[in-house]
Amino acid sequence: MRTLKQTEILEEYLSGLQPEQAQVWRELALYLAGLGYDLKRQRANLVFACPLHRKQIAKIGFDKAGEPLFALRFSACRGYSPRFAEIVRHAVDKEKYREASCLQEECYCKGPASQRVYMYEFPNGEKRYHCGAVALAIPGLNAADLPEAKALMEEEHRFLMKYEAEASV
Repeated sequence: MRTLKQTEILEEYLSGLQPEQAQVWRELALYLAGLGYDLKRQRANLVFACPLHRKQIAKIGFDKAGEPLFALRFSACRGYSPRFAEIVRHAVDKEKYREASCLQEECYCKGPASQRVYMYEFPNGEKRYHCGAVALAIPGLNAADLPEAKALMEEEHRFLMKYEAEASV
């Protein structure tokens, strides 16, 4: 972590998790810190945002059922595994699904619209889009997910630095 306070906040939160889960989340938090993301409390959650573009890339906290939650923003990424495609499918397949509005109208997000939204194509050819500013929960995040999660973080970070950092600096 970038500061002692951030390390203390993270370790306090991770102390409530199973050791294996805590280790995976710690590794991802340290990876984000290495990319320049700061950790801060936001209500009952911990969020990771970069001071160069002020966008959140990840969040840890608890879901509505009180289960630990790790959420990651990876909307600029393409070609991810079926596991991460299923996460996007779940986001766009909800009963109260609402298509990302930035495809039809002006959006405050920067960069090509096709890269700033999550997209899922169903077997029947229907495509659905979800707002890319939202970090999506990764259920059952484990050590096997680390390489892909880090690659997604890095790709999303490059996108945010290219399109968002210029606008906010």
